[in-house]
Amino acid sequence: MVATALAIELAGYALGALGASLVFFEFFQMPSYVEYSSEYNDYSVDISPAEVTEHTWAGRVGAFLIAVAFALQFLAALLR
Repeated sequence: MVATALAIELAGYALGALGASLVFFEFFQMPSYVEYSSEYNDYSVDISPAEVTEHTWAGRVGAFLIAVAFALQFLAALLR
């Protein structure tokens, strides 16, 4: 039973690390409403509420993996 709990705990660590790196990657994404013009060396913000995308799938999957990691850590704690 201890080996199972340890395996679940290690899987939780791995999923948490992967999810955290995906969320970290999300922070470096440029939002869809910001555009860079290299000709003028300037950024422009064009906000149209129907077209705004703030989060990519990388961030969403990363947040989900972090939630699963916490669930696995809780399950591992219960099995010990």
